[in-house]
Amino acid sequence: MIAFKTVARAALIAAALGSASIAAAAEPMIAAEKVTTITIQSRDGLNRRVRIHNQTGWTMTHFYASDSRVTSWEEDMLGSSVLAAGRSVMMNIDDGSGACLYDFKARFTNGQELTRFQVNVCQIADYYYTR
Repeated sequence: MIAFKTVARAALIAAALGSASIAAAAEPMIAAEKVTTITIQSRDGLNRRVRIHNQTGWTMTHFYASDSRVTSWEEDMLGSSVLAAGRSVMMNIDDGSGACLYDFKARFTNGQELTRFQVNVCQIADYYYTR
């Protein structure tokens, strides 16, 4: 039993290391489930997780969500990934400030940039980008 666990752990580590090097070589990646870069959590217990849906027909190359009270955009939450047309990704839009109103900005491969102000991320679970 102990030998089996050791072999299983070794296989998992090897698979993780192998997939990490493959992922690093193949940029940009299609966004899967874990794309969020914001890891701070507000203490009020409100859910600020929003599924971003790309139904535009073009690939989303950048996605920004910034507290509506600030005048600059935070970092691109997609990072080196992209969100293909017809796909969605769950984002944790929580910067630790306790804010619920965020401004969203998305850029697409067709050159279009869509901005929406004061999206209440404490009240929605899905946000759709459409044509």
